[in-house]
Amino acid sequence: MSATDTGGATAPRPRESRSLARVREFLVERGLADGLIDFGERSTKTCELAAEAVGCEVGQIVKSLVFVADGSPVMALVAGDRRGDTEAIAALLGVRRVGFADAETVRSATGYAIGGVSPYDLPEGLTVLVDRSLERFDTLYTAAGTPSSMVCIDAGTLFALMGGHVAPISR
Repeated sequence: MSATDTGGATAPRPRESRSLARVREFLVERGLADGLIDFGERSTKTCELAAEAVGCEVGQIVKSLVFVADGSPVMALVAGDRRGDTEAIAALLGVRRVGFADAETVRSATGYAIGGVSPYDLPEGLTVLVDRSLERFDTLYTAAGTPSSMVCIDAGTLFALMGGHVAPISR
């Protein structure tokens, strides 16, 4: 479903970004494309804007945060009402130092720009951790590659796609 749907009438589609097309293809291959929501010009760049756009709790919005752990990028999926805990991530990974990645590192590690970092179609070998606090919800909303698109997804499906690395990594 798309926020730009016209109730059956055919309307010209704005040019889709490569990142959104990449997420769409990933979802189509897994039978999950019905969860893709494109808000057109409406921003979902912050957790608050995203929650307002879909009408959910801020905690249901999944932040895709990229950290650098002893020199290696790591993605942490964290509930929108929580903060990534660098100490918990360091302890979990057995590393000494964890800090937020800069914009260039985020793009090179994930292929997405800040504001639309999606947990789908990530490069092989990128470690992805999922915040245990997300387990309190049945339905979650992730970024879909742009600051105005999201994916509505069942929590169990998201956890399975991410490889089951669920841990307490937020505060």
